[in-house]
Amino acid sequence: MNDIAPAGLHHVTAIAADPQENVDFYTRVLGLRLVKQTVNFDDPGTYHLYYGDSAGSPSSILTFFPWRGIPAGRNGTGLTTATAFGVPPESIGWWQTRLGALGVDADAPVDRDGTEVLTLRDPHGLVLDLVASPGDQRSGWDGVSGIPAEHAVRGLHSVTLSESLTEPTQRMLTELLGMALSGESGDRSRFAMAGGEAGALVDVAGSTAARGLQAGGTVHHVAFRAPDRATQGSWRRRLVAAGLEVTEILDRQYFTSIYFREPGGVLFEIATDAPGFTVDEPLLTLGKALKLPPWLEPSRSQIEHALPTLKLPEDSVPEESETTS
Repeated sequence: MNDIAPAGLHHVTAIAADPQENVDFYTRVLGLRLVKQTVNFDDPGTYHLYYGDSAGSPSSILTFFPWRGIPAGRNGTGLTTATAFGVPPESIGWWQTRLGALGVDADAPVDRDGTEVLTLRDPHGLVLDLVASPGDQRSGWDGVSGIPAEHAVRGLHSVTLSESLTEPTQRMLTELLGMALSGESGDRSRFAMAGGEAGALVDVAGSTAARGLQAGGTVHHVAFRAPDRATQGSWRRRLVAAGLEVTEILDRQYFTSIYFREPGGVLFEIATDAPGFTVDEPLLTLGKALKLPPWLEPSRSQIEHALPTLKLPEDSVPEESETTS
């Protein structure tokens, strides 16, 4: 195993359609905090919305590029086909009742290798799992009406990569990225980082499905944690030496990033923990205003004009009659 290894998942970034539907679902239904409104730095006419716990801690973050009018994607091989959040084990039934009352597309809970899992889909088709996660001490975000703190989503639990050929991906995760194989069941194998706690797990599932189509309702990339830029630089040198095509270190304002693909085609990122989301606004007001990096500030008026106005979750209280259509 490598002498450096990711400390866990940093974030998952997915593709959505209507940004207001995205905000409503993740804040008012799942109860995550909108911790940052910014834009896609490569496409400033599109939002980049970040959700997480109270501070947007690494391993709690799910982010979206919401492109209005984007066609629906299709899960399949070469994609991250499920993003899992941890919840207290006694909360699965509570979440099943809540999601049913709100009209969310959700399945009945199932037992997956001794762990209870509730699978649901967001308004644009993104597959999410709520996983019973005993011993998860993370507090999540309890600022949403109707979601008691004891049932709040704790943070990311794991991701599932679907692959037509699993062995090359498994070999990269263990031999190059330093993860440990922690379990196998049927066509699914689990790989653990940092002791294998919630927020530090990757599942690789063998699949005979067609190649996935990355568009609305699919995952764009999965990011792993590096504590600092020096460690990130070490990762980049190691990956390049192994023959991978790796981007330069890119400034994402709240972290720096490098990107590369695993053998099956899933886009991976290694992102730094620092500086975090309070670099440009206070903790108490995270997510309440559009924040732009310094190089885009001169274009603020044009960017704001191009973006749709968002109604933020504190502007209203969800009612059970309001569904996530």
